[in-house]
Order: sequence, then C-alpha cells, then structure tokens
Amino acid sequence: MAAPIDPSPDPAAPTGLPRSRVVLAEVARQGRGPERTRTELTQQTVVGEALVRGLVRAQLALALRLSLVVAIGLGGLPLMFAIAPAAGAVKLFGVNLPWLLLGVGAFPFLVGIGWAYVRLAERNEQDFTDLVQRPER
Repeated sequence: MAAPIDPSPDPAAPTGLPRSRVVLAEVARQGRGPERTRTELTQQTVVGEALVRGLVRAQLALALRLSLVVAIGLGGLPLMFAIAPAAGAVKLFGVNLPWLLLGVGAFPFLVGIGWAYVRLAERNEQDFTDLVQRPER
C-alpha cells in the first residue's frame, strides 16, 4: 500500500535532501541503427523511398554524364574533320585517320567508358549500402 501523500507540500521549503532522479526501468531503444533503415527500405516508407530515389538519381546522373562524354568523344570526330579537312587527309599505316579513329579507336574508347560506368555505378551502390548499414547517431 502506498504511503499517503501530503496534499499541500510547500515547494519553497527546503527538505535538506538533494534531488535525485529515480529510474524504475530502462526504456529499450527499438528500431535504432541499420535495422531501422532496412525496415524503412523493405516497408517502402517515405524515408525508404527517398533513399532509393537518391540512388536511382545518382545512377541516372552518372549515365547521363558518361553519355555526354561518348557524344562529345565520338560525335566530335566528324565535327573535327569538317572543321579541319586536312586532318581527314592524314594517313597512318596507309589508312586514313578518320577510318582508324572510327573503325578501330572507337571500340577501346567505348570499352573504357563501359568499364568506368560499371566501376562508378558499383561505387554508388556501395555508398548506398554503407549509408543503409551505418549506425545512426
């Protein structure tokens, strides 16, 4: 049985005892850390959708940047030969320079762009994974 409480304690009266905080039970912190973020991703909450949208946006930006590099790299060759026709008349190993650049040089360029895209896309995904698994502060 609880002790009766004094109905009108005087708050200004000193009791002589220092105030202390009584904790009856620790509150378990639920949903903290990477589990909370994973749960938001799997349940497709607003936060989870924002995270996935950020990853998709980063991948799209990467694809657009590399597409621009390809467009400038390969699309600039005809423009260069139109501006400087003397460059189109140059022969290397008995083959005209435009044929060499477009027939042989384009493939290593495209392979290099593809390799760079895969590496950078994987890095974006790794950054996303690190973000999801990072403990919250």
